[in-house]
Amino acid sequence: MNELTVPALVPAATAGNLTNLVAERAWFEPERIMLSRPIGQGWQPVSAREFDSEVRATAKGLIASGVQIGDRVAIMARTRYEWTILDFAIWFAGGCVVPIFDTSSAEQVEWILSDSGAVALIVETPTHRELVTPVLPASTKNVWTMTEDVLYVLAKAGAAVPDEEIDRRRNALVPDTLATIIYTSGTTGRPKGVQLTHGNFLAECSNVVQGASDLFLKTGGSTLLFLPVAHVFGRMVEIGAVSAGLHLAHCSDPVSKLAADLATFKPTFVLAVPRIFEKIYNGAEAKAEAAGKGSIFRKAAAVAIHYSEALDKGKMPIALLLKHRVFDKLVYSKIRTAMGGRVEAAISGGAPLGERLGHFYRGAGIRILEGYGLTETTAGATLNLTTHHRVGSVGRPIPGTSIRIAEDGEVLIKGSIVMRGYWQNENANNEVFDEDRWFKSGDLGRIDEDGFLFIVGRKKELIVTSGGKNVAPAVLEDRLRAHPLVSQCMVVGDNQPYIAALITLDTDALKPWVSIHKKDFASIAELTQDPDLIAVIQTAVDEANKAVSRAESIRKFTILPVDFTIAGGHLTAKFSIKRHVVAKEFAKEIEALYK
Repeated sequence: MNELTVPALVPAATAGNLTNLVAERAWFEPERIMLSRPIGQGWQPVSAREFDSEVRATAKGLIASGVQIGDRVAIMARTRYEWTILDFAIWFAGGCVVPIFDTSSAEQVEWILSDSGAVALIVETPTHRELVTPVLPASTKNVWTMTEDVLYVLAKAGAAVPDEEIDRRRNALVPDTLATIIYTSGTTGRPKGVQLTHGNFLAECSNVVQGASDLFLKTGGSTLLFLPVAHVFGRMVEIGAVSAGLHLAHCSDPVSKLAADLATFKPTFVLAVPRIFEKIYNGAEAKAEAAGKGSIFRKAAAVAIHYSEALDKGKMPIALLLKHRVFDKLVYSKIRTAMGGRVEAAISGGAPLGERLGHFYRGAGIRILEGYGLTETTAGATLNLTTHHRVGSVGRPIPGTSIRIAEDGEVLIKGSIVMRGYWQNENANNEVFDEDRWFKSGDLGRIDEDGFLFIVGRKKELIVTSGGKNVAPAVLEDRLRAHPLVSQCMVVGDNQPYIAALITLDTDALKPWVSIHKKDFASIAELTQDPDLIAVIQTAVDEANKAVSRAESIRKFTILPVDFTIAGGHLTAKFSIKRHVVAKEFAKEIEALYK
């Protein structure tokens, strides 16, 4: 099968916008609990009426500050309650939201603000404000700080703005109105602004919510948002929860607070990147190992995987069923408790989950529905459902979406979820859209006989970590090669928890350094392990990391005793790295970077 279209469950919107999700819920179900605000060690419920009121008050402050219909307003912060209020408030004021990762470098912030022409910026902390102040373009006239009670500050500033002005502005927005510009890494370095409309989000959310109604529309359903809202996946979770009337809470620090927030909020399902599920699994195994029960955990994991595979085959051996019941009490129940105790299913996206983890979690009583999509497709373009699920695949097209496999194996996508195009970048638009407006994903895939999509590789060189972060290797590699002692380098990290690099030495430039440091008798192999040389290369890595965010930075590197050459098959005639060749030849070295 080379092409599949799944009919829309909800037709493309011809009127309305994202503000209706809040306003209509407040009108029809004013006392429905929509959000929970973190208070101390617990949560304070926020009704639909209170949500709508706070959003409108915040929007009035933005209007009072001079934000006009169509203006871009940037938000630079971790995932938190204020993010959602501000997101919808900017739309209520008629504006367009420009998210910025809180880990972004000053260089990245300067580019995004200047390229988007953002008239205002909301940062999370005074530290962020100090970072961005020197690089603010002339267009960015206002900067607010979340931790300085930004919602109160804006509400107070907009007290005199009439309700009629809010209604006039939000009613001026139509499905084709630009809702957000999300900057995503490109293979040439500078991030490109993906233009997503109100209609894109309405199409995505309405069809996913209806398609997975057993999750989104479940009575008493709730989800804890710990993905970055600056990422399209986190944004879809936020808007999808509001669209479905799902009880939503935010976790601002997944590293230190996720376990506690899961335990107190107890969501019914979660949406996350594979790295989160890997951490939960690895943490459980490490805990078992420390308690001297590592072998029991590994046996339990094997049983869970076999149990899930047996479900697919439709044959469940009695012995396997009995083992599963024993391990459910000893192991699986504890994993479910670690996720809050109420999670029955989860959605995973942003990077491949892998069949092993997929089968393990389903065998442990938590069905993980893997999906696939890009920023350019408003997050998910395909998704497994509880009713149509194939472990290892990324599911079937979401309703209203078409998937085609091109002759060269590239996955092409069409539908109401596909972006309008890149902001002020027609050359990039011409590269990713064919003459029939099919979007070229850059990924290689196949569709099986039942319409399930499997991603088998990547055409483009963009690296996607297991945390779902897109990283353009050229940005780092170009800067690393600028150091005199560096000959070649290759950034790695696809489907790994962090970015690392293979680095080779320029032997001609190395000779003077060797002489100065009196290491004349050391071989190249010995020099690659020399602390003084490693410290020098570390400075080159540190300099390269200044151009990117923390999540994109090189955490580890290894210096190879040989160089990449054309003769060795590592480089093309244009001296471009043959990544697949290098990755294969130095597989052991790459593997060691992640041990």
